[in-house]
Amino acid sequence: MFMDLWKNRSALVEKNLLIELKKNPALEEILAQAMEYSLMSGGKRLRPILLMAAADAVNNTGEKFLTVASAIEMIHTYSLIHDDLPAMDNDDYRRGKLTNHKVFGEATAILAGDALLTLAFEVMTRQENISPEILLKVVQEISAAAGASGMVGGQSIDLESENKKIDMATLKKMHMGKTGALFRAAIRSGAILAGANSMQLDALTIYAEKFGLAFQITDDILDVIGDEKNLGKPVGSDAKNNKSTYVTLTSIDTAKNLAQAAVNEAIDALKDFGAEADFLREIVKYLIGRNK
Repeated sequence: MFMDLWKNRSALVEKNLLIELKKNPALEEILAQAMEYSLMSGGKRLRPILLMAAADAVNNTGEKFLTVASAIEMIHTYSLIHDDLPAMDNDDYRRGKLTNHKVFGEATAILAGDALLTLAFEVMTRQENISPEILLKVVQEISAAAGASGMVGGQSIDLESENKKIDMATLKKMHMGKTGALFRAAIRSGAILAGANSMQLDALTIYAEKFGLAFQITDDILDVIGDEKNLGKPVGSDAKNNKSTYVTLTSIDTAKNLAQAAVNEAIDALKDFGAEADFLREIVKYLIGRNK
């Protein structure tokens, strides 16, 4: 049931991403190809899935917000294109395929990321059956998460932390921005779109923050012990770039315990929700057992 819903909604996202991409074709064919190459290269579609699941937890209206869900995946894809660049993480593979700059060159990859980020906000404005006031609140939520106080800020800390041993507080701050901010925005946006009350929104915010923490710790673990074929990208990139992680600052076993504790706290945050939040409960448990 849980995996079936994920698979079905992932297919909806895939279809809608292509529809939205084709509504505003790039003026230059190579740019259009570069945008589509990364956007349609697969992936878990986790952020749009979480947005819809949060709306379900409030009042079972997840699929109603497919448009905003698709937009947040465009932002995530832009961030991956830029993260893979030689000036950032300098990775050659993503999702088992050559990274965007390896196929189209660095300049076009930068522009493809820029184009997806800006397109995302245009797509958000196409969301139907929601008041302008609520939609504006969601746009503000997502833009803050994507910017200097969120994802971009976290990436900046990451770059400044290379070849340095940072403390746990700095590591948490970095990942709250780089990884956690967009998860938080996806879940909070789904709740806001669905009309969550303040108690529901607070609970889902705690869930989102613990989800992001568990996801990042698991990512750090997989970068050490994961299988490159399953992950679709090289392992050991953190060591290659001499980065501090939850594994290097503690140990594999301690990191696993930290991830499990975050999962438990995420599930506990949903204690006042009924079966409508079961997908959120299942996906965070699935998270720490994943191999990709």
